[in-house]
Amino acid sequence: MTTPVIVWLRHDLRLADNPAIFYAAQQGAVIPVFIDDTSQLGNWNTGAASRCWLHHSLESINHEFEGQLRLFKGNPQDVLTQLIKDTGAQAIYWNRCYTPHAIARDSSIKQTLKSQGVEVFSYNGSLLWEPWQVSKADGTAYKVFTPFYRKGCLNAAPPAEPLSRPKLTLFSEQIPYQHSLPELELLPDHPWKNQITDHWDISEDAAWRLLRQFTSERLSDYQDARDIPSLEGTSTLSPYLQWGQISPRQIWYYSQQQGNKPGLEDALDTFLKELAWREFSYYQLYHNPGITTENLNQRFNRFPWKHEAEQYHQWQQGCTGFPIIDAGMRELWQTGYMHNRVRMLVGSFLVKNQLQHWHYGARWFWDTLVDADLASNSASWQWVAGCGTDAAPYFRIFNPVTQGQKFDPDGSYVRRYLPELTDLPNRYIHTPWEAPAAVLSKAGVVLGSTYPLPILDLKETRQAALEAFSSIKETV
Repeated sequence: MTTPVIVWLRHDLRLADNPAIFYAAQQGAVIPVFIDDTSQLGNWNTGAASRCWLHHSLESINHEFEGQLRLFKGNPQDVLTQLIKDTGAQAIYWNRCYTPHAIARDSSIKQTLKSQGVEVFSYNGSLLWEPWQVSKADGTAYKVFTPFYRKGCLNAAPPAEPLSRPKLTLFSEQIPYQHSLPELELLPDHPWKNQITDHWDISEDAAWRLLRQFTSERLSDYQDARDIPSLEGTSTLSPYLQWGQISPRQIWYYSQQQGNKPGLEDALDTFLKELAWREFSYYQLYHNPGITTENLNQRFNRFPWKHEAEQYHQWQQGCTGFPIIDAGMRELWQTGYMHNRVRMLVGSFLVKNQLQHWHYGARWFWDTLVDADLASNSASWQWVAGCGTDAAPYFRIFNPVTQGQKFDPDGSYVRRYLPELTDLPNRYIHTPWEAPAAVLSKAGVVLGSTYPLPILDLKETRQAALEAFSSIKETV
């Protein structure tokens, strides 16, 4: 039991239901390792908001490891090879990652280490069903969510039960070339980093508190409340899932235990479907690794996108003149998060009203979301653009005015993030340009000064989007 074994942590920064840690703990003294991977990540290096979350995640789990989490920076194969040589470790454990880069990287490292006589053990610690476990009767991949979930996932073997938190013997010898957390330089040099921590408690314990609170207080109203951005109607567990402070198996089984009450059946089913959408995103990425940059519907390769730099900047900054859009973009900037309903609205506005390529939206979200997930981010942007698997029809163009009036009728969400509109009457909170001069003056709103005028005409841009779509309808 004294032989050291390495656990290479990635997007699994927790102790409970962590297969790699659980099984490594049975074999010897555990060396928990995190490597800030600088090896050929290309266009998808971890975004600024995610790195901020990661910093605090590592700080939290290092406390759980009694200060024995070993931090490194560089090419993982080089780091692990040197670490095995210096510690005498004869085995390495990790939980699988599913991005194209990670699959190639991990396969190469596994092959190299095995050739050197090192045992390598990998597990599923991030998904309910791994992508190769679910397929149609003819062996091909599903392309539509509902049959994927209802016929594929629910007819497959059920997810494994969550594992308990193991008792650990930690390797305590000094490793001179390991880094301190500040030396990883994960925190951006910007006061924005403090805004994120003002809104989030970043730890495994915090994830569990959120899950318990959600299932006990909000699950019963989930079906309706999840669409109201001013309410705390969702679980907000996505960043904890992304960095693995909680596992989907823990959420799956705990929510079913707590939601197994009369009257909660539909709400529970809706919530579990949201977990399954995450699964479907990883499924798409696995079977279509080009989804991060390539239109799955190749007709969109001929789509007449425009790139108006000024309008894109106005969208990023939440200065479009459409309150629900601007509130969403400012929520993103201030908290590293955006309500899911509003994500659909700002996405539709960018790719359909502005005709800007979905790549620009995906890139901005990647850098500013604390739950930035390559699979979900890519699949969601392709969905809203109309070019992905089981995508929304391109002609489904969300109207930010009517959507705001429907889902934020009293303007609570808008006022939270656009305080300059606080004193506008509800009647005009989503259409300030329609307010009479006297109403604007009384509310202290000067259009074009304290709040922007609309940067585009919704009717004209909707028509332009439909015409652009018509131009690619014929088969390639």
